[in-house]
Amino acid sequence: MKMKINKKLPREGINKILIRGTNWIGDAILTIPAVESIRATYPRAYIAVLAKPWVADIYRLFSSIDEVIIYENEYDNVWGVFRLARRLRKEKFDLAILLQNAIEAAIIALAAGIPKRAGYNADGRGILLTHRVQRNREIRKLHQIDYYLEMVKALGCVSVNKEMHLETKINRHDAQSVLQKYIPESKKEIIGIAPGATYGPAKRWFPERFAAVADKIAGGFACQIVLFGGKSDGEAAQEVRRLAQTSLLNLAGKTNLKEAVYLISQCRLFISNDSGLMHIAGALNIPTIAIFGSTNPQTTSPAGDQSVVVHQEVSCSPCLKETCPTDFRCMELIAVENVWQTAQKILRKVSSAGGGVTK
Repeated sequence: MKMKINKKLPREGINKILIRGTNWIGDAILTIPAVESIRATYPRAYIAVLAKPWVADIYRLFSSIDEVIIYENEYDNVWGVFRLARRLRKEKFDLAILLQNAIEAAIIALAAGIPKRAGYNADGRGILLTHRVQRNREIRKLHQIDYYLEMVKALGCVSVNKEMHLETKINRHDAQSVLQKYIPESKKEIIGIAPGATYGPAKRWFPERFAAVADKIAGGFACQIVLFGGKSDGEAAQEVRRLAQTSLLNLAGKTNLKEAVYLISQCRLFISNDSGLMHIAGALNIPTIAIFGSTNPQTTSPAGDQSVVVHQEVSCSPCLKETCPTDFRCMELIAVENVWQTAQKILRKVSSAGGGVTK
């Protein structure tokens, strides 16, 4: 793919790099190959990621960076941006690579005195960058993993394997410890369900249908079904638990992100709306059923060879809206049976391979 850039980054003289990470969990997962491309290009450089608190553990767990600098909430105003830039100036970075597309990222890098500033020419920030990559229609249609990879490749970074297999980075002993903390007595296989989604209700399948799928799985397989999510997903998870006939363990809002990652790594199956936890499960190579409505599976489907997208083509999707302005047909058309049949196939395959989930 032909990418327009003004010039490529130098390989020499880059000893300290700041990467501006993305702001959402799913996006952070999808940037991991790009971060690893930067590391492979500058193997001896000190690399820090500037990231929001809620995504910091993604970069700590899954990338080979040296430091995460937290973009605290106190910096979320005009004066805060410049206080953060003053703090970064003391670090004397040689290069900033901006994975985040916002003009604010370029303003911070410029105000921090970072001499080389690279990223997509987005949000009117091109004049603030020394190394610009022009976005075009083809780039915008790419899966987000490739979207970020193509940017750093255009800047001269080396190619890396975009198949993440993040399960290889999980400490099994730590994961087992977290499992024992939250599910101390269960010896059954874990099935995860994430019924929430941060962006808005247009991304959320119906609680009663998640509950119905949970009942069917519990009726056919020996498993412990666990509800996952952050604090904002608590209401959706509680509704699924109330509507289900089987007993569900609701951990939504009760774990931190690192604990959720460890628990997801122990799941035999993960069922989710398009969400950050869906991307974690896919990148961990956990069999994942991803339910898509208003968003575009071509650009944001989960990674991993074992991920299956459940999606109904309708004329108004993907609309990328927070709330459906019409009849929510993209989700209405996804029946309980669609998800249940997919779950059966996955779990029977696991069972035939010796996974032991059949009743």
